[in-house]
Amino acid sequence: MLRSPRTEAPGATGPATAGPRTRAARPGPRRLARAAFVASALSLCLVAASAPPEQLGVGDRLFPNLGNPGYDVAAYDLDFTYPGSNDKPLRAQTTIDAVTTERLERVNLDFAHGDVESVEVDGEPAHYTRAGEDLVVTPRRAVPEGSWMRITVRHTSDPLPPKGGEGGWVRTADGLAMANQADAGHLVFPCNDHPSDKAMFTIRVTAPNGYTAVANGLPTGVDRARGVTTWTYRTRHPMATELTQVSIGRSTVLRREGPHGLPVRDVVPTADRAALEPWLAKTPDQISWMESKVGPYPFETYGLLMADVSTGFELETQTLSLFEKGLFTEPGYPAWYIESIMVHELAHQWFGDSVSPRTWSDLWLNEGHATWYEALYAQEKAGRTLEARMKTAYGASDRWRAAGGPPAHPKGPEPGQKISIFRPVVYDGAALVLFALRETIGRPAFERLERAWVTRNHDGVASTADFTRLAERVSGKDLTAFFDAWLYGTKTPPMPNHPDWRSQTPANTKATAETPVVRHGRH
Repeated sequence: MLRSPRTEAPGATGPATAGPRTRAARPGPRRLARAAFVASALSLCLVAASAPPEQLGVGDRLFPNLGNPGYDVAAYDLDFTYPGSNDKPLRAQTTIDAVTTERLERVNLDFAHGDVESVEVDGEPAHYTRAGEDLVVTPRRAVPEGSWMRITVRHTSDPLPPKGGEGGWVRTADGLAMANQADAGHLVFPCNDHPSDKAMFTIRVTAPNGYTAVANGLPTGVDRARGVTTWTYRTRHPMATELTQVSIGRSTVLRREGPHGLPVRDVVPTADRAALEPWLAKTPDQISWMESKVGPYPFETYGLLMADVSTGFELETQTLSLFEKGLFTEPGYPAWYIESIMVHELAHQWFGDSVSPRTWSDLWLNEGHATWYEALYAQEKAGRTLEARMKTAYGASDRWRAAGGPPAHPKGPEPGQKISIFRPVVYDGAALVLFALRETIGRPAFERLERAWVTRNHDGVASTADFTRLAERVSGKDLTAFFDAWLYGTKTPPMPNHPDWRSQTPANTKATAETPVVRHGRH
């Protein structure tokens, strides 16, 4: 994700039942003891089932209420019906296929911005209520550990932002797009809204004729009937909820071929097709450049969604990155700079999308790597020296750490500003860590590490600890002291091989999370 310098009712459909039944029989002493145990267990289950529902989470340090324990989602089926106006709720149905990791009397889903019409679990009506930003579902029968379950929620999806909230649907000049990072997927559809639980997606969108809908993955069908068109898309690789993308607008889809026959499709406002084409034509070569650095592109397709909107950021939604049209049409941005931003979001397809963070504290692995390849591309294609950029970043690094925390232990978001975790320290501040690592282990080992990281963790989730262990394995060096200082220190360590580099202290310069060179957005 990159940020622009221009901006900075519950229902009840059935009672819950829980607990095993005891058989009516004349018990002996051992059976009496067993019956007492079963009765006690039944009592505990009934107490648990009758306890007030509460909002849960998977314990993420930065977003403690995101995600939910007890199950692993395998697949989402999302069905949206667009009414033809982007200020009215969409009718929607979300179907979740998941496997339980423990016995569940209740199932918590993250969902905070829509009306729920009904909920079914395995085809049977289920009780549901709200608890904070969770939809708490109580099936008629507890779901055993290790069992598949299918949850179907009929609901609305509101494109207007919640009071005091941000993210989810983005209203464009001619329709809608999505921006769910970091914690806004559950403003659009019920889900397990944490990047550690990736799943396959099928996305179906129905809209009046004259609109075009595009989503993550590849198209599997287009159906037209009675004045509306339904588009269906399906991913071939698992995806985090924060990377979901749906574009609905008066758009044109432009298609071209990337490396190795990769289908590349871009979505643009129809009126701007000719003006945007020269930029879009650069994507295949940019993919080839990234492949030369880290290996094969990890997904089934790629493309740019150029939306007529002012969001203040660009976003690496999986297989279809979201860009503000103005980045490409407004005067003043040099060509090399725009291309490097395109590469930033492209690099995220490897770093952040294919290899997703285990927790949001691992965000530096996403943004640091995307910034690294953004800067490396600018060096190789436009002569914008990587070392000069890193030296400038080093000068600001102590300020960034004071404002946002160390790269791998960032401070939490500002109140009411969830995306404020995207501070300079996780962009150029994290790229600076990668530069220091390359200086320490040498360029050949560093390049092997980068390829090994995306290959070993393809389609998975990984943490900072996973990265540091792999770096030691690839380099053959004990890097404990290096990573402790560079990832968790409040002060920036000396830069290897550059003893003359100096970092300004926060006392000398105002510490602010918005200080350039790095940004949650464009510089």
